[in-house]
Amino acid sequence: MAKAIEKVNAIELESGDTKYILDFDRASCEWAERHGFSIDDLSSGKALVGLSDLFYYSFRKNHPRMTRQQTDKILFEEMGGMPEGMAERLGELYAQPYNALIQSDEAAKNSKWKVTL
Repeated sequence: MAKAIEKVNAIELESGDTKYILDFDRASCEWAERHGFSIDDLSSGKALVGLSDLFYYSFRKNHPRMTRQQTDKILFEEMGGMPEGMAERLGELYAQPYNALIQSDEAAKNSKWKVTL
């Protein structure tokens, strides 16, 4: 039996009375990709753009009305940059919806659908 994938908890940002929950679901990942985001940008020489994009798109699930200008202000002016470890955590959160689509071979055998690869 395949090992279960451990769930990564959302990131909480809080300043005064304002609280944001950064996370991804399938819809927010699809939205990001339809708007030109590629997780590969983080390792292909577009890391600065890719990180700020990933930060912006992480608001989409729980705060869909946030604009890019608002998230850039939070990231660059109010936070003074991304804390160490946040980029990796955002990447893990982004990967979770994809990982949820991939089932183990054992689960596939128990499905009512027969899949021949």
